[in-house]
Amino acid sequence: MEWGFLFFFNSIFLGVGLAMDAFSVSLANGLNEPRMKKGRMFLIAGVFGGFQALMPLAGWICVHTIVEIFGFFDKIVPWIALILLGFIGIKMIVDGVKPGTEEEVSRSLTIKALIVQGIATSIDALSVGFTIADYGPVMALVCATIIALVTMIICIGGLLIGKKAGTKLSDKAQIFGGIILIGIGLEIFISGMLK
Repeated sequence: MEWGFLFFFNSIFLGVGLAMDAFSVSLANGLNEPRMKKGRMFLIAGVFGGFQALMPLAGWICVHTIVEIFGFFDKIVPWIALILLGFIGIKMIVDGVKPGTEEEVSRSLTIKALIVQGIATSIDALSVGFTIADYGPVMALVCATIIALVTMIICIGGLLIGKKAGTKLSDKAQIFGGIILIGIGLEIFISGMLK
């Protein structure tokens, strides 16, 4: 691949494709916290964008160094995503069913939970390292940066839509968000097992 329109076009659409899971989780996070402030929205979008950039780069490094290990890891990715997203989703549903104050609900997305979400939604992006294997280091880095920016924009959109819907759903929003996360985990698992 050479620098040019096709490179940027491919990178943008790779970002759009990879960001769909992060968009759905952002939607759930917006549902969970309808009064989320802009700074928190940018933090969430930044974490998702960062992981969506790091995973393809890690895959690129694996292709250029330890391909044998990566082949095994590719088989367990669906299990990891299912376990991580399932755990967070079940916790959100349980927290949504338990009576509590609104402040407790809005604090349920800790930085630790956000990082787990970031890993779970981007772990399948490791395989993108194979598609960009012929890129040089600078080109791979630029591609990863474009993926991160696209993911951040899409996640901001998901958060805004979730916040709007979360305000209307009020106390049921956290339960709905948990169901979405479990559904995403199942989708990643099923599509990964059907490869």
